[in-house]
Amino acid sequence: MQIVRIATIFLSSLLLFLIQPIIVKTILPQFGGSAGVWTTCMLFFQLVLLLGYAYPHWTTQRLRPRTQIGVHSVLLAASLLVLPPSVPATGVDSGSARPVMAILVLLALSIGLPYFLLSTTGPLVQVFHARTSRSLPYWLFAVSNAASLAGLLAYPFLIEPWLGSRRQLAIWSVAYAAFVALMTWSQFGARGQPIPGPQQQPLSLKDRLLWIALAATPSALWLATAHQMSQSVAPVPLIWIVPLSIYLMTLVLCFHRDTWYRRGLFRWLFPVAVISLIAASQQYSWSRHVVWGLLLFSLALFVFSMFCHGELARRKPETAHLTSFYLLISLGGALGALFVGVVAPAVFNSYLELPFALVVCALLALALLYGYASRRNLIRLALVTVAAFAVSLSSKNPNQLRLRNFYGTLEVHQVGGGPAAYHALYNGSILHGSQFLSAQRSREPTTYYSRQSGVGLEIQNMGGAGRRIGVIGLGAGTIAAYARAGDYVRFYELNSMVIHLAREYFQFLRECKGNIEIIAGDARLALARETPQRFDLLAVDAFSGDTVPVHLLTKEAFELYFRHLAESGVLAVHVTSKYLDLAPVVENVAASLGHASRVVTNGPDSLNQVSSATWVIVKGMRPAVELKRVWTDDYTNLLTILK
Repeated sequence: MQIVRIATIFLSSLLLFLIQPIIVKTILPQFGGSAGVWTTCMLFFQLVLLLGYAYPHWTTQRLRPRTQIGVHSVLLAASLLVLPPSVPATGVDSGSARPVMAILVLLALSIGLPYFLLSTTGPLVQVFHARTSRSLPYWLFAVSNAASLAGLLAYPFLIEPWLGSRRQLAIWSVAYAAFVALMTWSQFGARGQPIPGPQQQPLSLKDRLLWIALAATPSALWLATAHQMSQSVAPVPLIWIVPLSIYLMTLVLCFHRDTWYRRGLFRWLFPVAVISLIAASQQYSWSRHVVWGLLLFSLALFVFSMFCHGELARRKPETAHLTSFYLLISLGGALGALFVGVVAPAVFNSYLELPFALVVCALLALALLYGYASRRNLIRLALVTVAAFAVSLSSKNPNQLRLRNFYGTLEVHQVGGGPAAYHALYNGSILHGSQFLSAQRSREPTTYYSRQSGVGLEIQNMGGAGRRIGVIGLGAGTIAAYARAGDYVRFYELNSMVIHLAREYFQFLRECKGNIEIIAGDARLALARETPQRFDLLAVDAFSGDTVPVHLLTKEAFELYFRHLAESGVLAVHVTSKYLDLAPVVENVAASLGHASRVVTNGPDSLNQVSSATWVIVKGMRPAVELKRVWTDDYTNLLTILK
């Protein structure tokens, strides 16, 4: 029976981690590819996980073992009726408002019950184990996290490159049915008396709060570290796998064997980790030393996570409080994720969640590692910390504006002086446009849209009056500089803050000689609703940092673009990226639809604010052919285009 329960926990945790990227990829084309969609999905997963940990606690405390098993068996059988998970079309507009409730409802209807039951499995099987054995079942928690780590690594490297989303869902459903059979089997033999063991004292408020804090801190740290890695080191897709793997690995180590965490060793390692994190967070040129930057971040996160999870494992209770323990650490994990994903973007105008989480971790270390637990000393340190944060929040560079919202951080820098002075727009660490401030040079197209760029050459070669130009992605509005009297330029922009900055801090839109219209919302959803626009040129230039919004580069997206082009219209796709080789993706999709394409690249010219840029120009017809596997809404593979 022990082997069956190990297999049940392993399979449930594996399926729990696999369904997350599968279902998110499935709904992205409906809601757009913004970070907000991912954040909302992660919020759903955390909330359901919390409910999944509350369920074993409540049923174990309130129901007899036979009744508990009977109720769970009915739920398991009912969950088979919703397989395979389907995602119905919603028709929700993601541009006018954040479709948070629509996404939450959609996820609840499609995978809510199976995901809930998978999340209950770890603590519930440990309850069953405790009813038939006097040994503590916490090693099963290590098994659960090892399976989660396996799922995390398996999806991008073994599953996504070979299978489309529909086939992934079908195979996942078969595996889920196997899980239901294993879970039903593992319940047999667990109908005895409730958890045995000596009578335990009621949990103190201090114990509960400490469990929550020790779980919330590493949860916030890995999420904040993942973002800081992409900001300070390299905005590489899938880079978040590194910190999440470290987080899960420390859980496995600490709950598998107590000897992995030694306080004496970590008293020395903790200050080393703090120094490593401070060094890694500085705005050095880590782009030239990516490996060293990642190593510093990884070392710091490993030490902090080992400390928190090691202290948590030291405080694991006897089996009488098993379900309370898991419920509270689940609550802590959810609070950490909620702070980074929801609270911090609303409160801070820059990324302060990492130093904030570090301060909390340091306070815990002072109290638990170094015995510096005097209330007076901790209050003093807290006051100093608050003062430091106040100074950080109030300090402002007069030549720099920083704003943050649901979609990320945007900065406007004023650089230089005299005729060479200019404003630059940054999304994170990536330049998204610039403009000279002098009246003589303000209409010069710059950065990736210069006159020698692929899109610049095509617009200049377009003759006639009344040209219609569509642009997916506003940035600073640079392409408006090409418009002549009588031209029409239509921008599509998801982030309302970008629209505000383009209008207030850049002159391209105001000085445009043609007619300008800005459509707020996800471009693909907006184009799907509109009648054919008959654009003479449609430029696809929607980047989030240096990463590609995948749903804008699929075959279905290109079919939509071609529907909005005039008969001799040109599609120009911006593919400049330090870490992704996007040109072959665009060329392959265009070829599969019978369109010819060519790559146009230009070099940099710093004196004229010209950036090196690569555009794929799709123009003219050719016999349809697929050179490689085409990206579709069902299939994409980022690993194949990493440089």
